[in-house]
Amino acid sequence: MEENKTPAADGIKVDIMKNGPAIVQGTVQITHADGTTEIKENRMAICRCGASSNKPFCDGQHGKVGFEG
Repeated sequence: MEENKTPAADGIKVDIMKNGPAIVQGTVQITHADGTTEIKENRMAICRCGASSNKPFCDGQHGKVGFEG
């Protein structure tokens, strides 16, 4: 029987910050809307508020726009 792998087993961890971004830890491949890809290692912050000028990454705008979530 094949064992199901969980993201934690692959070394990926995601923490949702209160009123802030999703913090992703581990090595991940990002595929952008235009089809380009990039590898991010260690840690990155993904925007959840929609106000970042550097999407999909967080640039701290959540504090300025009063994001709650």
